[in-house]
Amino acid sequence: MSDGELISELYAGCFRRLVVQLYAVTGDLTEAQEAVQEAFTRALVSPGRFAGLDNPEAWLRRVAVNWARSRYRRRRVLDGLLRRIGPPPAVADHSPEHLALLAALRVLPEGQRHALALHYLVDLPVDEVAATLGVSAGTVKSRLSRGRVALAALLADPDDTTTAATDASQTGRIDVRS
Repeated sequence: MSDGELISELYAGCFRRLVVQLYAVTGDLTEAQEAVQEAFTRALVSPGRFAGLDNPEAWLRRVAVNWARSRYRRRRVLDGLLRRIGPPPAVADHSPEHLALLAALRVLPEGQRHALALHYLVDLPVDEVAATLGVSAGTVKSRLSRGRVALAALLADPDDTTTAATDASQTGRIDVRS
């Protein structure tokens, strides 16, 4: 039997059993599944050495438990560091205008959305937007122009649909930072 066949057979025969055992250790099914998958991944790295073990299932269990314990320790250290620095700053703007803008941006084609976000929200010049997206500056300008018109239409007041589109076409810009 080849090394790959041995690991496949072992996987079919003891994966569930190992997950149940690790679930008892971690208390989290997803964490248990990840730990067992990591153990099998490590077995696949050196299948010849793995095939020579007397009890491969015990080795897999030990690797999975050690991986889960290491992950728990790292998470505990990270949680302590995060508590020391405090909660993240509140940067999300929940104003109705901002939420409407985000909803309108999601409707736009990907190219227009990326160009508008990088140019207006990140404040990158057209040349940098072009380099970031891997397109020409002319393409970025076209996407910005089409995106502004589309945004103006999406964000227009339903009672006055001509004002926003007319303003955007006359100025060539729409303030999307609001």
